[in-house]
Amino acid sequence: MAFESLSERFQAAFKKLRGKGKLTEEDVNEALKEMRRALLEADVNFAVAKDFIKRVREKAVGEEVFGSLNASQTVIKIVRDELTELLGGTQSRIAMASNPPTIIMLVGLQGAGKTTTAAKLARKLKQQGKNPMLVAADVYRPAAITQLQVLGKDLDVPVYTEEGSQDPVAISQHAVPYALSHLKDVVIIDTAGRLHINETLMDELVHIKQSVKPHEILLVVDAMTGQDAVTAATAFNEALGIDGIIMTKLDGDARGGAALSIKAVTGKPIKFIGVSEKLDGLEEFHPNRYASRILDLGDVETIIERAQEAFDEESMAEMKRAMKSNSFTFDDFLSQLNMVKKMGNMSSLVSLIPGIGKYKKEIDKIDMDGREFKHIEAIIQSMTAQERASSNPKMLIKDSRKRRIAKGSGTRVQDVNRLLKQFTDMQKMMKQAKKMQGNKRRGFLPRLPF
Repeated sequence: MAFESLSERFQAAFKKLRGKGKLTEEDVNEALKEMRRALLEADVNFAVAKDFIKRVREKAVGEEVFGSLNASQTVIKIVRDELTELLGGTQSRIAMASNPPTIIMLVGLQGAGKTTTAAKLARKLKQQGKNPMLVAADVYRPAAITQLQVLGKDLDVPVYTEEGSQDPVAISQHAVPYALSHLKDVVIIDTAGRLHINETLMDELVHIKQSVKPHEILLVVDAMTGQDAVTAATAFNEALGIDGIIMTKLDGDARGGAALSIKAVTGKPIKFIGVSEKLDGLEEFHPNRYASRILDLGDVETIIERAQEAFDEESMAEMKRAMKSNSFTFDDFLSQLNMVKKMGNMSSLVSLIPGIGKYKKEIDKIDMDGREFKHIEAIIQSMTAQERASSNPKMLIKDSRKRRIAKGSGTRVQDVNRLLKQFTDMQKMMKQAKKMQGNKRRGFLPRLPF
């Protein structure tokens, strides 16, 4: 998980602060020393880490937190605000052209994942109502064109190629009028990369830029490479003048040093992040949300967005019905479980819950994306139609029913008992959610997606 090690270290530092009634300057300085060590161990640029700690210290002194009853909360807020600023401040979106097509040029070193990212970006833009076209301008890497064509076919997005051509500049130049004539409003150019930065690569990219005049030049970097990604970003920006960064493989980088350094060093924002190898594994980057995740403050906004994407109108209507009627059944429970699965990897989803960090060891022991879900599904499906349609778990109190269900699902009676408790807890939560929805004072809570 991204920033996992950094998050754990920051939480440890804050735990010491929360344990004190009032804070002294020495307390804050000790916490800041711990955070500085954590940033450096996370492979954050030395100058960036030093400047970050300096700004936090200055603001802490300015807020006069020492001796205050809410000092620890104030320090945490200061750190969160500074982390948000370090990550880019505000979300940076792709600048769409007033007169289509919008031309997006993807650049980067070989192995960063440009081709896959091009397809992911096309998918995301298509979901937003755009009509994208991919351009295969990497004529050097074996099978690069074929790979893009396969991905384009999977997404039902056209891929512009010129068979036999070895001129990426000409291919890119010809693709633009083709897109215009075929009513495509976004052109995504997949350019060639190298194993290292050299003049040949940069000259070629400069010529493509001069030829097609892209509205956005997005650099694709591998988060796993740490400060090498920052160095590459600096070089590409100096040569091309990039507009933003797409950081891939952030889900596999427990440190997150590149993400925390790259905006401060280059001045260019992270616009998208790769969170999985799947075609839907590209997310818009929100600095404030990731700052909250690092500090174990959760990311409720992302949870709600994923829920809104996963829950269709029919499912939403059924959930509303269950809430209004106070008749949440096992069928409803199974339906909700399947909807939650659509929201993505459960481990990553749980990590968005505020305060979940303290339960990390327990959560790590649970197979959230495998056996646990399968067991629940098997148990419910082994019930009779009458049992599944019931909102009263007490009807399953008889051991004979439990044994029958356990045998039919290939589980144990203990597993059935655990599901009954989970079901009862879910019923209580649904009732509480309904109460919150009707509470006039709910302004401090996010509206539930059902």
